[in-house]
Amino acid sequence: MSLDPETLLLPADDRMPNNRLPVLIYRDVLGSGTFDALFTGNRWFGVWHNGIYDFDHYHSNAHEVLGIGGGRAKVQVGGDAGRAVEVNAGDVLVLPAGTGHRRISASNDLLVVGAYPPGQQHYDICRERSTEADLRISKVALPATDPVRGPDGPLVQLWR
Repeated sequence: MSLDPETLLLPADDRMPNNRLPVLIYRDVLGSGTFDALFTGNRWFGVWHNGIYDFDHYHSNAHEVLGIGGGRAKVQVGGDAGRAVEVNAGDVLVLPAGTGHRRISASNDLLVVGAYPPGQQHYDICRERSTEADLRISKVALPATDPVRGPDGPLVQLWR
């Protein structure tokens, strides 16, 4: 596992608000083991197993972590003006509230494990930018821990 995540700063556009906080991309986090245990052990909850929607969307009331538990995918982060990111089994994306994301393509065996900081498990799904959503995003509490590296992880410093 790389100790330091890649970071992406994504500007807002007409449809996706994105965030002043960077997206974090960890590579090769897990060779074995489960993202469920990693995320809950680092105090990110509401764990689910599924995929990534094939339409642009964001969460205005929650930060989100996506662990690639199997397969591979190409994910557009930041809306049309953002970036396409290739992810493989073992990789992790940490998306600040407001960050647009959608699946561009995926292998048949794609498995995504997602989770949220405490109190943010009841997330919304927004498809268009609005003044109300921008206000909600500005009020989302920062997580106390990094979902991959815990209380002393890079997220804690990079998102302050």
